[in-house]
Amino acid sequence: MPAAATDQTAMPSPDHIRAPVTDAEAAVALREGPIGALVVASIAVGLLFIGWLLFYFLLFMPRGAIG
Repeated sequence: MPAAATDQTAMPSPDHIRAPVTDAEAAVALREGPIGALVVASIAVGLLFIGWLLFYFLLFMPRGAIG
């Protein structure tokens, strides 16, 4: 078996470490960031609601009242 190779990461290299985020950069990211997540969540909830309505009107309503 070959000798165990040591793993090296890029973290110790200062070229690969990002400078700290300023307050202005954080404010811009938070102001513009969540829009995409809200759109995806809204589409998912809308599709679930439409699916529920389809089940209700196409499966349950035609069967009539129980009892």
